[in-house]
Amino acid sequence: MDNFTISQLSQFSGIKPHTIRIWEQRYHALTPHRSKGNTRYYDGTQLRRLLNIVSLSGTGVKLSRLGAMSDEELFQMIREHSESAAENKDYAYFVNQLISAGMNFDEFNFEKIFSHCLLRFGMLKTYVEVIHPLLSRIGLMWSADEIPPAHEHYISNLLRQKISTAIDSHPVEKAEKETWLLFLPEDEFHELGLLFSNYYLRSKGKKVIYLGANVPLSSVERTLEEVDVQYLLVFMVRNDLPENIKNYLDELAAVVGKRKVLVTGGAINAAGPIENKSILQITSVEDLDGELEQTYTG
Repeated sequence: MDNFTISQLSQFSGIKPHTIRIWEQRYHALTPHRSKGNTRYYDGTQLRRLLNIVSLSGTGVKLSRLGAMSDEELFQMIREHSESAAENKDYAYFVNQLISAGMNFDEFNFEKIFSHCLLRFGMLKTYVEVIHPLLSRIGLMWSADEIPPAHEHYISNLLRQKISTAIDSHPVEKAEKETWLLFLPEDEFHELGLLFSNYYLRSKGKKVIYLGANVPLSSVERTLEEVDVQYLLVFMVRNDLPENIKNYLDELAAVVGKRKVLVTGGAINAAGPIENKSILQITSVEDLDGELEQTYTG
């Protein structure tokens, strides 16, 4: 698939459709194609051009000038702007550039941009300010079936490789260390947030048992019988009925006993407040940090 509606361009770029049309008409920034039925659509080149213009629009260059530039001129300006974007902490610039590279299956530039972020910001800041917003934008489109599955898988797998490499940089902790069990419930497969948590906990000196995606409760129970675990961290991303989520959390609480359970993810946020008092909802890295601080002082 290389045909995108203006709505899809809007979600990829964060720019409203009305604004995109104004940029087309006033600055000739994009030139949409027309189908046989006279429906407007955009190809991958147009999407990349829009993302480059959005990336550069905060640099002080007028939109009229950006719209008049050729694609190669925009690429050259993008190459020159990476350093100043890092200096100014222009995280949105890097989000747009990673999406652009991912949507064009351009692993070379994806690697270059990601490595630049790691070098300038470190893994924690890169995840919070770049990867998480990128995943949120991609995830919303995936949920609405508005991103080609191949592109979603491609971007996700590149990010998975990067986070896995960061995890490998931390040594495995000894058995007597405080132990965390990380997993996704059955039918949950979006594990990038869980992978980052694996990295983050290891960076804090915690021992992590990582079960990964699509884990039945019976497997969790068996693990808890065999290993001394103090904390469990569970991500729930897939949309589900609030009552189903509540029932799952009740079943999980019954399995884990007095151990502390932290849950997070879009599905949890959408389901409303958690009524089970043995389960703690967290929504950010700062929340996780706060829990870690308690373990240091407890």
